[in-house]
Amino acid sequence: MRGGKFLQTLAGARFPTPPVWLMRQAGRYLPEYRALRAATKSFLDLCYTPDKAVEVTLQPIRRFGFDAAIIFSDILVVPDALGQKVWFEEGEGPKLAAITDPAQFGQLSRARVPEHLAPVYEAIRRTRAALPQDTALLGFAGAPFTLACYMIEGGASRDFAKVKSWAYRHPDSFGLLIDLLVEAVVDHLAYQIDAGADAVQLFDTWAGLLPEEQLFGWSVEPMVRIAHGLRARHPKAPIIAFPRLVGPAALMYRRPDAFSALSIDTGIGAHWAARELQPQICLQGNLDPIMLLVGGPALEREARRILDKLGHGSLVFNLGHGVLPQTPPEHVTELLDIVRNWTPSAA
Repeated sequence: MRGGKFLQTLAGARFPTPPVWLMRQAGRYLPEYRALRAATKSFLDLCYTPDKAVEVTLQPIRRFGFDAAIIFSDILVVPDALGQKVWFEEGEGPKLAAITDPAQFGQLSRARVPEHLAPVYEAIRRTRAALPQDTALLGFAGAPFTLACYMIEGGASRDFAKVKSWAYRHPDSFGLLIDLLVEAVVDHLAYQIDAGADAVQLFDTWAGLLPEEQLFGWSVEPMVRIAHGLRARHPKAPIIAFPRLVGPAALMYRRPDAFSALSIDTGIGAHWAARELQPQICLQGNLDPIMLLVGGPALEREARRILDKLGHGSLVFNLGHGVLPQTPPEHVTELLDIVRNWTPSAA
């Protein structure tokens, strides 16, 4: 069956051992990735060269046999496609020509998305053809607030004060940017599903920066609009929401009308999540990436604790964020052995 138990789990099924994949499972911790990256001019060239993006996507599947692959790309391909200059500085991360005035919105156009991101969609087509049938393929996008953070700040930030100040002082103009991003993200996700992605994940990495009322207006509501917009074009498309660092406000994202699953970060307790979230929605998460880095007894204890709390319900085992670059690959093998050999105790 295409997508195997990963897609069945997103539909609400529960298996004796949960499906597993890891955020950033394709990347710098793998020597085969580092070799390919060293032979490529830039990070965006890697994302926009289908042969290379396919190879990077398949590397962790060949090595570990995860239940799902996630296409190798980046959330910032959307601002890049809209017409904002995006580049990556080695050792510093993403850089963007920052938006400082609403007048600059006129330079952005979602009409560019299908042509500019055609290499991403071609990589998805080729990856889906190369994957085993029972291995799911995930597409993804950044949520509007997180994209706006990078677009206005011009890169990463300790506090994203510029974007928050703009949103608080000028909510009407900020709302115009969010609206544009909602439409562009719906397009991008729909094209990924057209190309062969079996499910998609929405990353709102910086949602936790916002206080409650703004969290609803700038994170929850746009993500729900994206989900409904995508479902209008692909009614059966599974959508995973990942609002990072929102704590108990994760309750606001418990929306089966919009999302098939809710990915939770390390800061959300598994016991609380099992009681408050899992009865209404499939969960994904939430091992601390540092535990994977450390390995050994600490990794085994924590992975088993999460499985004991969440493994009795609908669960996709994953991390609370991405694999750290310094993680030994053998620790990933160790984790997969723990998850796949876990024996549920009586609920």
